[in-house]
Amino acid sequence: MSVFLLTLFSTLLISICSLSGIFLLFFREHLLKQISLFLVALAAGALMGVALLDLLPETIEQMEGVGKKGFLVILVGFTIFFLIEKVLHWHHSHRNSGEHSSLGVLSMFGDSLHNFFDGMIIAATFFIDAKLGFATVAAVALHEIPQEIAEFGVLLYAGFSKYRALALNFLSASSVIAGGLVSYFIGGIFRDWIVYFLFFAVGTFLYLGASDFVPEIRKEEGLKRSLQLLFVFVCGIVLIWLFTLVE
Repeated sequence: MSVFLLTLFSTLLISICSLSGIFLLFFREHLLKQISLFLVALAAGALMGVALLDLLPETIEQMEGVGKKGFLVILVGFTIFFLIEKVLHWHHSHRNSGEHSSLGVLSMFGDSLHNFFDGMIIAATFFIDAKLGFATVAAVALHEIPQEIAEFGVLLYAGFSKYRALALNFLSASSVIAGGLVSYFIGGIFRDWIVYFLFFAVGTFLYLGASDFVPEIRKEEGLKRSLQLLFVFVCGIVLIWLFTLVE
């Protein structure tokens, strides 16, 4: 099978993983509201874990000749998301939207970016070796399922309806297909720039996790619930760490 078909089939499979949140549709509204903040905590831990335990170590291994420019790209990614958030907050405040709506939009944007990079990495590994490509697809799928469930919870927390959250989640997950196709068509050029893409992703994930999700779970003042959220946050980190062992 050609690299193109392998890439297309694999990224389609990964995008379908976003529908793993469909089982949450059967929960009652009040129960969803109770667990949505825990899913935000899970997403926060997963984002920090992906940035610091997966993307950054992988990028450092490939940073020969990059030097300080790579870490500058991390700051660029962090800063760009800061600017995007400010624009979103301004837009929503002028339209009298809910206080969490921009969090959901920014989260979806970040998830789309993450999936886009996943698609690019999948295609690049298929160019190198089919077995490596399939191993990469398996690793991406493993961390995609809990991540998409958590992302679904974030959208619910942001005020979206269950069905709209599921549709938006699938839409953002579909960017993995675009990433795979872009990587396939630009071929060798991509391999020269992948290190910068990864550094940029680290910056965006750190911003989302530390500046948006963590402050949301810090708003909880009750000791018992705060400890529960902390436990879920740590579980998100541990989950990603376990997936890095699989990779």
